[in-house]
Amino acid sequence: MSGAGAPDGELLDRVFLTRVIEPGDETGGRWVREYGAGEVVRRLRQGGAALPGASGKRWAGLVARASVARPRRDLAVARDAGVRFVCPGDAEWPGQLDDLGDGRPLGLWVRGRASLRMWALKSVAVVGARACTEYGAHMAATLAAGLTEQGWVVVSGGAYGVDGAAHRGALGAGGATVAVLACGLDRPYPRGHTRLIGRIAEQGLVVGELPPGDHPTPSRFLLRNRVIAALTRGTVVVEAAHRSGSLGTARAAQRLGRYTMGVPGPATSGLSAGVHGLLRGEAVLVTDAADVVELVGDIGQLAPDRRGPVLPRDLLEPAARQVLAALPASRAARPEEIARRAQTAPDDAIARLYELRALGYVERQGEGWKLTRQAVISVRGDRESG
Repeated sequence: MSGAGAPDGELLDRVFLTRVIEPGDETGGRWVREYGAGEVVRRLRQGGAALPGASGKRWAGLVARASVARPRRDLAVARDAGVRFVCPGDAEWPGQLDDLGDGRPLGLWVRGRASLRMWALKSVAVVGARACTEYGAHMAATLAAGLTEQGWVVVSGGAYGVDGAAHRGALGAGGATVAVLACGLDRPYPRGHTRLIGRIAEQGLVVGELPPGDHPTPSRFLLRNRVIAALTRGTVVVEAAHRSGSLGTARAAQRLGRYTMGVPGPATSGLSAGVHGLLRGEAVLVTDAADVVELVGDIGQLAPDRRGPVLPRDLLEPAARQVLAALPASRAARPEEIARRAQTAPDDAIARLYELRALGYVERQGEGWKLTRQAVISVRGDRESG
């Protein structure tokens, strides 16, 4: 088992407490910080006076849970499932989880060969709607694949929809991915993702706070999201309605000072309404992995300049472009009129017109000049785009 760097008693005490105290319970976390895990376990086993901050009813419930906690059995079941337990202070413990304060996990159950601490140092969360559209699944998979190709670890929640697409995108690109579950790792949830979670464990890591056999609940899903946010440098939300749980991950990331990003969707899509709300606040709009890496990566990792194709007219000198833009689109014009519209001298306008004729943009018509057919299309496109 894990726990290297933590005394065996400390490891057993923390395993015991994962069976008693719910994830994210800041009162329980404060007890552990102030009294130590061993003393909290002793008080719970004795069932005497409640620790500060617990009502009599709540304390009785915790004592009842403690009466059936069997940490050595939990460790044995985990070992049989290829799962280890990592405590704060272990070499594998990701230090950024300490940013959660008293709400940090008591420990983490980890399945997979890689080091969670090392992988978390360069990781990005990709989360979003369970009932996502094809667009959302495509964007999540493409983002994840692009991130792994640039050496980043993709973290998500193992759920249907965007989470599953992100994991598959990373795996398909031969990259690293971490699934953070809201249940015991020996009973992966959702059941329909059992094979996917198994593949993640082989190629990446599966992580959770809950001991073997524990089932997910709505509150545990929400609390799981804080771990995803804390583990990573930033969170990308791909499709999320106004009440989506993935917005909780984004809000947790913001509270922790992590980067928060959103992938925009159609303005008419309710599944993107939550993302658009984030983008109206402090979240940053991203459209691909390069955008994400520019934000969360090291100095100098810039996204490519976003520009349209270079057109022949873009290569003209400014004075020539000004004269070209001064020609009417549907008739010929005399040099004096063209010069006036271009705000230049007639002689300069005539010189530029001859240059433009050599390049196929204009032609003579009697005493005047007019655009060629191809130039009419080009100039009209310029004016419409402007």
